[in-house]
Amino acid sequence: MTPISLAPIGVIHTPFSESDGMPVQAVGATGYRGVIELRPELVEGLRDLEQMSHLILIYHLHRMRGTALTVTPYMDDRQHGIFATRSPKRPNAIGLSTVRLLGIRGNELHIEDVDMLDGTPLLDIKPYVPALDDRADARIGWYDGRVGHVADVRSDRRFVTPTDGATPGNP
Repeated sequence: MTPISLAPIGVIHTPFSESDGMPVQAVGATGYRGVIELRPELVEGLRDLEQMSHLILIYHLHRMRGTALTVTPYMDDRQHGIFATRSPKRPNAIGLSTVRLLGIRGNELHIEDVDMLDGTPLLDIKPYVPALDDRADARIGWYDGRVGHVADVRSDRRFVTPTDGATPGNP
C-alpha cells in the first residue's frame, strides 16, 4: 500500500505532561480542561462549530513508540488483539476522543474531558452527533462489565517501550 502523509491541523494542550496516572478515556476525564490551538489559516473551517456541545478529535499519539498485535489493556488483565482494544500501541499511532466544547476564541478551542498528552498533534475535528454516532444495538465484547469503572482507571507505564524510555500517548 502507498504510505499516507498527514499534516497536523493544530496542537492539543492539556494538563498531562506524562501518561502515568492520567485518565485512559475521555469519559473518565470529566472536568480536565484543555485548549486546541488550531493553525490560524484554518479558522474559517470553525464556522458553526460553536453550536456543537461535543467534538470528536482525531490525533497522533506522538510519544508512542513501537506496535503490538496483542496487548493487555488498562481495563482488563488478559491479552486481546490490538484492534479489539483502544490501546495506544497501534500500527498507526492514531487516537480518538470525544470531548466537550466549552468555547471558541479565534484559533483556540477550549475543551473539557481531555485524555491526551500535552502537545498532542491534532489531525482532524468532527462534530459528535448522537443520531449519527450512537448505536443502541452495539455489542462491546470483553468491555462488557468493565466500562462502568473507566472513571477510576488510570494509565501506567505498560505501553512504554523499555529501550527508548518514551512515554506513550493517549491510552
